[in-house]
Amino acid sequence: MPAADDRLIVALDVPNALEGLQLSQRLGDTVSFYKIGLGMLTGGGLALAHELKAEHGKRIFLDMKLFDIPATVEAAVRGLAAYELDFLTVHGDPHVVRAAVAGRGDKPTRILAVTILTSLDRADLDAAMIVPGEIAELVTERARRALAAGADGVIASPQEAAAIRALPEATGKLIVTPGVRPAGAAAGDQKRIATPAAAIAAGADHIVVGRPIWQAADPRAAAEAVRAELP
Repeated sequence: MPAADDRLIVALDVPNALEGLQLSQRLGDTVSFYKIGLGMLTGGGLALAHELKAEHGKRIFLDMKLFDIPATVEAAVRGLAAYELDFLTVHGDPHVVRAAVAGRGDKPTRILAVTILTSLDRADLDAAMIVPGEIAELVTERARRALAAGADGVIASPQEAAAIRALPEATGKLIVTPGVRPAGAAAGDQKRIATPAAAIAAGADHIVVGRPIWQAADPRAAAEAVRAELP
């Protein structure tokens, strides 16, 4: 296989930093970009993020999905940006995005806005009293507003990537797609999914793959198989 393709981001959705480090060692040079989320935060996630970045030269996507009043978001992002990690997520509400950009300051961390979680469908949005409408249209409009507020990119499912990429506001911006499943893989709790090749073809810059890799008997082989699907 060629050198690691950083279009593939592997989600380290394991309980703690020790297991995350062990998994990264098994994956070795086949993966160059990792996502660390809330599930590992109390298990040493920030320490692992720093170690993988500083000592192993990996790129890091810190998936915190921050949401709060502007002053709190700004303060949280200011602290997290000190780690100089690559990506940080916040919810895509414009006031949250603006606060995150202010907190980031001149650090290199890119602020990515979450549109609508890929585990949600219209029934879930109804239960949460979200305005009526097709999910794809809501995601695209949330993306437009977040990018206009200063986000460096957005998180959206592969099914909405093409519509977002077509937005004038998306020029030069990143689209990162979770909900990516290799051909034949189980959907799990994701409801708006696509294959790696379809996600990239739709306009995604990066795809996020978790369980199909870290739950595999041979995670390295699974990661290489995903890479082989990328155009």
